[in-house]
Amino acid sequence: MLLALAIDAGLGWPSAIHARIGHPVTWVGALIAALDQNFNREDSSEATRRTAGIVVAIIVIAVAAGVGLACAWMLPGGWPGLILAAVLAWPLVAARSMHDHVDAVARPLIAGDLPAARQAVSMIVGRDPSQLDAAGIARAATESLAENTSDGIVAPLFWGAIFGLPGIAAYKAINTLDSMIGHRTIRHEAFGRAAARIDDVANLIPARLTGLLFAVVSVRPRIALATMWRDARQHRSPNAGWPEAAMAGAIGIRLSGSRIYEGRLSQEPWLNGEAPDPSAADLNRALALYRRAMLVLAAGLALLALL
Repeated sequence: MLLALAIDAGLGWPSAIHARIGHPVTWVGALIAALDQNFNREDSSEATRRTAGIVVAIIVIAVAAGVGLACAWMLPGGWPGLILAAVLAWPLVAARSMHDHVDAVARPLIAGDLPAARQAVSMIVGRDPSQLDAAGIARAATESLAENTSDGIVAPLFWGAIFGLPGIAAYKAINTLDSMIGHRTIRHEAFGRAAARIDDVANLIPARLTGLLFAVVSVRPRIALATMWRDARQHRSPNAGWPEAAMAGAIGIRLSGSRIYEGRLSQEPWLNGEAPDPSAADLNRALALYRRAMLVLAAGLALLALL
């Protein structure tokens, strides 16, 4: 996992590779989409759709874990096997892409180019960015950075460190299931319930570890920890509030609050609500906090490897 993180930090997922073979997450996504199309029937009862969702979640997770297990079984021993395992785990870690996507928001935001910043932030958030002002853009990008540090980096490395390639592959399948069908919409309320619940459980420990990581690398760790402990449970998600609240306290900004999803206003409680809205400069500070967190995460993995 340490080597996978290092490869990803250095290379990301090159566009040339993506153009040729896509990405493992898109492969899993194609499987989920096909199963959703075939098993999530609108004329079925709620109980039937819920059962179908459980079966689909089990199938997708089992396939991903099985592929990971088969790859691990075929690897040679020693350093060659270690390096090959790291290469296979590499595309399942999103450290570089997360940084680059948020940096793509920060650059035009600092330059005062709101249309370009809105376009960039639309790539990483689900809310409607068309009416966001500078503070709203910075807040959306900061929240995405905090939450996806847990979902896209800490959680896959956590499960990979415990269970190897089957663990990281299974986690990415779980996370992709949640992102595609784990929504409270008419189509997926029943069918995606199992996917959402499994994702909640899988992220329970990593989300709190991510919040702790942000606090540790902060210049104000006690405030970050206190904010996380006080406000994390107010978030609509049982997990996302922990890294978001820790980052809000670490930087001295407020996050969450109301936003528009699919044309509807969603009223969300503030995290660190007494603080001001983030600015473009605060988004750069969030990126700096993220980079320090990645270094400490790498150091922690190195220590585990030595032990």
